[in-house]
Amino acid sequence: MTTPLVVSVPTAELRDALPATERDVEFITWDLAEPIGLDRIDIVVPSYMASVSRLANLAGLSVRLVQSQSIGFNGVADVLPSGHVFANAAGVHEASTAELAIGLVLTAQRGLAQFVRDAQNARWRPRDYASLADRRVLLIGVGGVGRAIASRLAPFEVELVRVASRARRDDYGVVYGVDALPRLLPDAEIVIVVVPLTDATHHLIDESFLAAMSDGALLVNVSRGAVADTQALLRHAGGGRLRLALDVVDPEPLPDGHPLFSLANVLISPHVGGATSAMLPRMARLLADQIDRIGRGDEPLNVVLRT
Repeated sequence: MTTPLVVSVPTAELRDALPATERDVEFITWDLAEPIGLDRIDIVVPSYMASVSRLANLAGLSVRLVQSQSIGFNGVADVLPSGHVFANAAGVHEASTAELAIGLVLTAQRGLAQFVRDAQNARWRPRDYASLADRRVLLIGVGGVGRAIASRLAPFEVELVRVASRARRDDYGVVYGVDALPRLLPDAEIVIVVVPLTDATHHLIDESFLAAMSDGALLVNVSRGAVADTQALLRHAGGGRLRLALDVVDPEPLPDGHPLFSLANVLISPHVGGATSAMLPRMARLLADQIDRIGRGDEPLNVVLRT
């Protein structure tokens, strides 16, 4: 008789959503807010969007896999105790984040926020706006979310230029390196940023980046807030020169009354790129796959860190 795998999940909802697996599993509900007082858990799933500081409570616990519910993992290496394997949630959030990115672009391009404000004031005010079709779109980041955004942009008949950390070619054509940004940014009418937060991308969107963008261009950030310098954003959006659509900001949460909230040319959503009905079934499928892999002794998916 095999010993059941011990798996901790932060909510019963995730446990109940799991499809059938090959292994017997003993589930524990644990959100890592406090030490659990056990010696071993095979797979630990932290709460979604909880502070990475909770990972310190894994100290002294034998764990075969820490399975995050997020794609990003900035700050994890600073907190995760030694001897642990950490996997991100690649494949879980791409569809929803891409949907939001496209939604932010369309809302900004077609003036939907202004139409909502007009309707709230009981005013019929037709206005002309630039289409998304025929726009020059610069997509910075070609990982899973970037690919999902690119595929959703294709039917809108845009001119798409892609940028990554280094220049290369892939199945979809040319990818420019970030060193090409100074010459690419002036021609872009829409810039979508979806990069991981690393030392290299911290404040990638800085004064020089924004100054290189053309007047009236739209910047969409669905990566991490600290990828952008907030003060630089305020300088370029405050006078109306650039438009912004931000799902992520720095700091988060953005304090009540922050100047970004007051700008009509700035759209803000509260870091909800992955927070849709699509998350739970995809997260459940990923966890079920990881349970089967760990049970068979196979390498887990999406490993991004070993301490």
